[in-house]
Amino acid sequence: MHLADHPARIRLSAALDSLAVTFRGMTAHPDESNCECHWGSSEELSLLKTPGVELEPDLLRRTWQAIDWTDHAAVLRRILPQFARVLVAGHAEPLFGLEEAGYSFARGRWQQWPDDQAGPVREFLHAWWAQSLTDPDAVVPAHQVFVMCAEASGSLGPWLAEWERQTGCLSDRRLAEAVSEWEYELLGDGLPWSVDWYEHDEEEMRAELVAWLLSHAAVRLRQSGVSADLQHRIRLLGLTGEDRWTDPHWPGHRY
Repeated sequence: MHLADHPARIRLSAALDSLAVTFRGMTAHPDESNCECHWGSSEELSLLKTPGVELEPDLLRRTWQAIDWTDHAAVLRRILPQFARVLVAGHAEPLFGLEEAGYSFARGRWQQWPDDQAGPVREFLHAWWAQSLTDPDAVVPAHQVFVMCAEASGSLGPWLAEWERQTGCLSDRRLAEAVSEWEYELLGDGLPWSVDWYEHDEEEMRAELVAWLLSHAAVRLRQSGVSADLQHRIRLLGLTGEDRWTDPHWPGHRY
C-alpha cells in the first residue's frame, strides 16, 4: 500500500478538511481584548476579528497559549483549522509539553459546543490519535498526542480504548516508547505531564493510567518482546513504598 493511501492518514486529512469547513469565517468576539504588553498589538488583535486571515506562527502560538481571553471558545473556533494543522505538523512549539495545547481546547469547553461543531473537533482528536499509533510517518510521537488528547477531553478512557484496539507492531512500539518516557515519573508516584486545567484530577488520571499499564500494557509488551528491564519497571508500578524501591529491579531513580 502506498503511504499516501494509509487509512489513518486519509481519515486525518478528512478530519482537518472538516474543521476548515465547520469553522470557516468564524472570528473572536467583537469586544475581545488582551494586554498589549503581554499578548500583542491592537493590529494583531484585529486579525482575530477578521475571518479567513492566516495568522503568523508566533501570533498563532501566543493566541492559543493565552489564558485570559474573555471568550476563549470564540477565539479557539477562530484559530482551530490552522491550529489543528500546526499541531499535526509538529509545529505548535509549546513551552513545556503538548498538554498545553490540550489546555487550550479544554478552556474552550468544546465538548459543550453544538453537535455540528463538537463533532468535527472530536473526530479530529480521534483521527490524529489513530494516525499517531498506526502511521509510520506520523510526525508527533504518540505519547505526546495521547497527552494532548487526554487534556483536551479531560479523560484517558477513549484514548486507552483505542490503543487496545490497535494491536499491530507499530502500535506496540509506540506503547513501549510511551512507557520508556513515562516510567520515571510514574515510579515516583507522579503523572508524566502537568495538569493545569482545574477540572482535571491529576491523581485520578495517574491511577487510571497505572491500572491500564498493569492490566493491559504489561501483557502486551511482554508478548511483543520488549526488554526485561522495561517489563520490570511496569511491574514495579504495582508495588508501593518500601516494596517498590527495595525490589532487586528498582532502577535507582532519585526524586
